[in-house]
Amino acid sequence: MKIILAQGNPGSQYTATRHNVGWMIVDAFATSQGVSFSPQSKFFASIAEFSLEGEKILLVKPTTFYNETGRTARALLDFYKLNSTDIFVIHDDLSLPFGTLRVREKGSAAGNNGIKSLTAHLGEEYWRLRVGIWSELREHQHDADFVLSRFSKEETEYIQQGIAPAVQSFIEQFHKGTLTATSANTIATLTRKDS
Repeated sequence: MKIILAQGNPGSQYTATRHNVGWMIVDAFATSQGVSFSPQSKFFASIAEFSLEGEKILLVKPTTFYNETGRTARALLDFYKLNSTDIFVIHDDLSLPFGTLRVREKGSAAGNNGIKSLTAHLGEEYWRLRVGIWSELREHQHDADFVLSRFSKEETEYIQQGIAPAVQSFIEQFHKGTLTATSANTIATLTRKDS
């Protein structure tokens, strides 16, 4: 069994914000698999379930808010008696340009409070995928405002058509046990035309 956990915040006010890019990606993946999310209060999450070559895969969107997602991960691993290596975390990364994907097997939080929470509950050895969200707008906004701002229509299309399919490939590799760390894979380079 494998768990794909996407960082994000619950609530309509956070829909399609940069901090929720992980949720956007697993939403697209759930749609491609023909499954939908349902609330699971004992795990503090909404979860979609499907099978990949006979193995159960859980797509998880924690409802704890971004900075407390470690609670969800710990509850799932304890209930299903899994190891931290059975979880693959998808999260936004403010330091990487939009459209850049970077896979890590372990590492520091680099200031990401959601990753700090996960590491506090799991230790450092779990797979994570960093999804770049940086754009030129960051130069004109505080970080907190930037990560809670919404993607443009063009960026959203890139996520759905370019980034989400690439992440699906990483998920399949994770399931097969063939996932390896990457330096950086640029899926899309977007020049923002609006201001």
